[in-house]
Amino acid sequence: MMKLICNLDFKLAKMKRDKALDTVKELPKEFELETLIEKLVFVEKVEQGLLQLKKGKTQSHEKVKEMAKKW
Repeated sequence: MMKLICNLDFKLAKMKRDKALDTVKELPKEFELETLIEKLVFVEKVEQGLLQLKKGKTQSHEKVKEMAKKW
């Protein structure tokens, strides 16, 4: 069984019902709840990233490499 690891240091986002239902429809007839949660979180994170990109809130590749060195 897979453990769900979740970063709780984020703002709770709202998702439209249609987006959630579309995600559920992509799953097989039977699935683990963790799979659904992971997919919903993934979809939301991608949408947040696209919104940040649209707003110009991005980091250069070099900046990200420097940030990663500090991890």
